[in-house]
Amino acid sequence: MALQVTKKDKETSQNLVHRFTKVVRQSGVLLQLRGHQFHKRSKSALAKKRGALRRVELRLEKRKAEKLAKPKA
Repeated sequence: MALQVTKKDKETSQNLVHRFTKVVRQSGVLLQLRGHQFHKRSKSALAKKRGALRRVELRLEKRKAEKLAKPKA
């Protein structure tokens, strides 16, 4: 994905650079590069299972709390 910014008539170089940096920020290219800068290790199978069990437990606790809540008037 190539970003192009052409100089307009009677535009200063500072304005051109400012417009270019704005286009780069809005495109999200820098965020992608920073995201790929470091290698993220994937979760182990045990960590995935523990996370799934935790989500199930939290869901059950939330349902129980909803049932025990005071009725709305």
